[in-house]
Amino acid sequence: MRQFLLRRLVRSLVVLWGISTIVFVVMRLSGDPVTLLLPQDATKADVERVTHQLGLDKPLWTQYLIFLANLARLDFGTSIHLRQPAFSIVVERLPATLELAAAAFVFAVAFALPIGVLAARRPNSVFDNLAMLLAAFGQAAPTFFVGIMLILTLSLWADIFPTSGRGRFAHLVLPAITLGAYALASIARLTRSAMLEVIRKDYIRTARAKGLSERLILWRHAFRNTAIPVVTIMGIQLGALLGGAVVTETVFSWPGIGRLAIQSIYNRDYAVVQATVFLTAVWFVLINLAVDVLYGWLDPRIRYS
Repeated sequence: MRQFLLRRLVRSLVVLWGISTIVFVVMRLSGDPVTLLLPQDATKADVERVTHQLGLDKPLWTQYLIFLANLARLDFGTSIHLRQPAFSIVVERLPATLELAAAAFVFAVAFALPIGVLAARRPNSVFDNLAMLLAAFGQAAPTFFVGIMLILTLSLWADIFPTSGRGRFAHLVLPAITLGAYALASIARLTRSAMLEVIRKDYIRTARAKGLSERLILWRHAFRNTAIPVVTIMGIQLGALLGGAVVTETVFSWPGIGRLAIQSIYNRDYAVVQATVFLTAVWFVLINLAVDVLYGWLDPRIRYS
């Protein structure tokens, strides 16, 4: 198990390095932020002074080495527009995004697992067809469309929930549903497919022949043996919720790192964008690492593959 964890950890560090490098290069290719900081009538001396202050007058490889050295200390520099350490700005916004992602994940899992199991129990029934139709819609509908429709129906027309902001529990409901809709649909469909494959196995027939209750057969025998694919999709969706919160946070004016990233990209605020993408990548890597460890615990054969 120790060697298994060590291999996964090394791979995770390589992924973080690769993502950080890509972000560094892409942000340098996106344009010169100095033109956004200075007025149009700025002199050449002003441009050279600000360029030197930002370290953009150095060769690209020198900037990259400085970037890696600072990255080891979690120092992404100072925000060009907010004049504060970029890492502290992102960390300050992180709890709002984690709150939204956690609520969306709980919503998705709480509904997806029962829907998937019950749909597999009675395939091609009215419930199964309706559930899969709604799941297909949940996967096909764009996030911004779902959010706008929820605002129109439950906020403007029904006046049940607020349209934007963060504070009370009511502010969290619509963004969580919007963000969790795709995850719910994906988990429900995969759970149904995995359950349909398992309930045809011989040991399920044996359990039924012994007179065990259908509920016990479904949840204790069948569902436990669908753990690997279900855990996989849950891990993927949990990571995607944090990275995919950009659109949801923009629609609902949610003060998280997704909305901060969009604003920073428009402003070419290199430091904040790099810190945001790095923290998001760390989240993805940690989730995948946790899923790998869970794989090894659920099926010891995976440790030696």
